[in-house]
Amino acid sequence: MQTKILLPEAQMPSHWYNVVADMPTPPDPYLGPDGRPVPPEAMAAIFPMSLIEQEVSAERWIAIPEEVREVLRLWRPSPLFRAHRLEAALDTPAKIYYKNEAVSPAGSHKPNTAVAQAWFNKQAGIKRLTTETGAGQWGCSLALAGQMFGLEVRVYMVKVSYEQKPYRRSLMQTWGAEVFPSPTDMTGAGRKILAAHPDSPGSLGIAISEAVEEAAGRQDTNYALGSVLNHVLLHQTIIGEEAKKQLALVGDYPDMVFAPCGGGSNFGGIAFPFFADKAAGKQVRLVAVEPSSCPTLTKGVYAYDWGDAVGLTPLMHMYTLGHDFMPPGIHAGGLRYHGDSALVSKLYNDGLIEAMAVPQLETFEAGVLFARSEGILPAPESCHAIAATVREAKQCARTGEPKTLLFNLSGHGHFDMTSYDRYLSGELEDFEYPEAAIRESLQHLPKVG
Repeated sequence: MQTKILLPEAQMPSHWYNVVADMPTPPDPYLGPDGRPVPPEAMAAIFPMSLIEQEVSAERWIAIPEEVREVLRLWRPSPLFRAHRLEAALDTPAKIYYKNEAVSPAGSHKPNTAVAQAWFNKQAGIKRLTTETGAGQWGCSLALAGQMFGLEVRVYMVKVSYEQKPYRRSLMQTWGAEVFPSPTDMTGAGRKILAAHPDSPGSLGIAISEAVEEAAGRQDTNYALGSVLNHVLLHQTIIGEEAKKQLALVGDYPDMVFAPCGGGSNFGGIAFPFFADKAAGKQVRLVAVEPSSCPTLTKGVYAYDWGDAVGLTPLMHMYTLGHDFMPPGIHAGGLRYHGDSALVSKLYNDGLIEAMAVPQLETFEAGVLFARSEGILPAPESCHAIAATVREAKQCARTGEPKTLLFNLSGHGHFDMTSYDRYLSGELEDFEYPEAAIRESLQHLPKVG
């Protein structure tokens, strides 16, 4: 029984897949404060034109520059695993596969886009990048990419994660980045939040505001985002493209694909290439898995909202819990985001993909089961996809249906031991769905039209 399914470097994809080419209706445009579509050049204050062109492109395939592929070869193609031992532990007829993105130097899928964004910014003559990070996986990845291409990197790290995950901060600093707990007193956005909430634990929306504000105020600096935007999800599709090739090597194809979903890059990375098959008539279910305490797709509203907390970004048509919603301090920091990718949101609203929410304790229970059977300690974000896969595999055990299940193991949990300590000692808790807080936040959605 084959366990590792490997691709040679020569078979690493040469192009990214753009899901827009296969969407039945195009995504809605980003809007400015006046409610009118934002012209691409308006984003040039914080992004290089090459990435802006990718952001608005409808081309099905976009070439990966050779200089980017050269760096990606340090860990790509990443291995696909058949989870024989997890299957046995669950006594399920289901076949379970996982794409192991934990093998990157930063320990997650995030360098797939960090390397690309750093290279395109370098080509545009940019010297510095600012960004936000939640759990720290994205911040680590951009710090790594900045080091690869000689760019300075400043990271605004969500304060609750800065305190929960000190070693990710150390890793960013080892790769040469500056790291600050957000909200800070270094930006107008940060000072505004601190004036209203001096003990704010921070959020991705706040950290985005700080990073965007700084980038917009300096000519030598651009902003880099780890999720949500179209070009970020585009760069991550190398995951699903490789997975399709690897499954073909063993003559298999998934009935269902699961991935964690915060901003959408994790889900889009593995699921979008399979959506191309779905659009062509293939039967495959694509499931985004989110925390029940920050249930953007499953409990949010489909509306225009800002991507950050104070309204510095364009308005995006997305599922949102409200730009000023403060998610509970769950340990899957990368999923604590009020909104979701416009592409993921559009596909979900059109009924072409699915979403489900799982509580924190169930995700850690699934993560420990995975670690004890497969030997890999998963990141808390990845545990969401594992939990959903375990649910489905147990259902297959009850019905006898031999489904093929695929999930994205988007990162390892080696820097998340505080979270596992709390789970193993019985201190971790489930957060109730914060209905009142979300209802209050949704009252503040921008008026469009």
